[in-house]
Amino acid sequence: MWQLLKLPKKKPQTPDKKIVSAIQTIAGFTPNNLELYRLATRHSSIAKEDRNGFKESNERLEYLGDAILGAAVADFLFKKFPYKDEGFLTEIRSRIVNRESLNLVARKIGIGSIVQFDQKNIQLQQVILGNTLEAIVGAVYLDRGYLKCKQFVVTKLIAPHFNLEELVNSNSNYKSKLIEWSQREGKEVRFEIVSVQKGKLHKEFTAQVFVSNEAVGTGYGNSKKKAEQDAAFKTCEKLNILQKLDVGS
Repeated sequence: MWQLLKLPKKKPQTPDKKIVSAIQTIAGFTPNNLELYRLATRHSSIAKEDRNGFKESNERLEYLGDAILGAAVADFLFKKFPYKDEGFLTEIRSRIVNRESLNLVARKIGIGSIVQFDQKNIQLQQVILGNTLEAIVGAVYLDRGYLKCKQFVVTKLIAPHFNLEELVNSNSNYKSKLIEWSQREGKEVRFEIVSVQKGKLHKEFTAQVFVSNEAVGTGYGNSKKKAEQDAAFKTCEKLNILQKLDVGS
C-alpha cells in the first residue's frame, strides 16, 4: 500500500515578514526603515503609551501622507493636463484622494491584511483602510524621499486603479445622483449624521441615508459632507441607482 507522505506544515509568517512582503507587493520595493511601516499599519485603537505618555500610532504618518499624496497627485495632474485651469485640476484631484476612493484602492491592494486595529470595533473596518494608505504614503516619503514616493503614487496607485478619462467625464456627486433618482421614483430621501467621534487629528462623522424612512447606506468621513457623500455612494450601489441613471441618460 502507498503510504501517505506527511508534508511539513508551513510556518506562519512573522509580523515583520508579512509587512515586508506586503510592502514589496504594494509599493514594488523592500523597505529600508521597517519601523516606519510597522507604525504606518498601527491604528490608534491598539496604540500603547510609551514612557513619555505618547501613544504611538499611524496618525502622524497619516497627516504627513495626506499632504504628500495631495502634492504628488497635484504634481501629476499639473503635467498631465497642461492646458486645464485650477478648478479642473482641483476637482480631479479631489476625486482621486477622497475618502471613498482611498478606501477602495486600499482594499484592492491588500492593506486590510496588514493593518492592526481593535477588531471589536466594526465601524473602524469601514474607515481605517484609506487612512492607513495615507500613512503608508507618509512612510514611503520618509523612507525613500519625495521622488520615489511620487513614483509609487503614480505607478502603483493612480495608473492601475483610476481611469482618468472616465474620471474627467463622470459626476462624482453621489448625493445629487441619489436625490435625482428619488425625484424620478417619487421616493423620500433624507440624510442624518448619527455619530461624531473625536480623534487627535480630526473628527470622524458617520452619516446614514434613509429612503422612505428605511435605513439603507451608512457612510464615514472626516467631515459631514464627506460622510454624506460616502453614504450616498453606498446607497446608490445597494439600489443599483448608478446603472439605472446610466441607462436612462
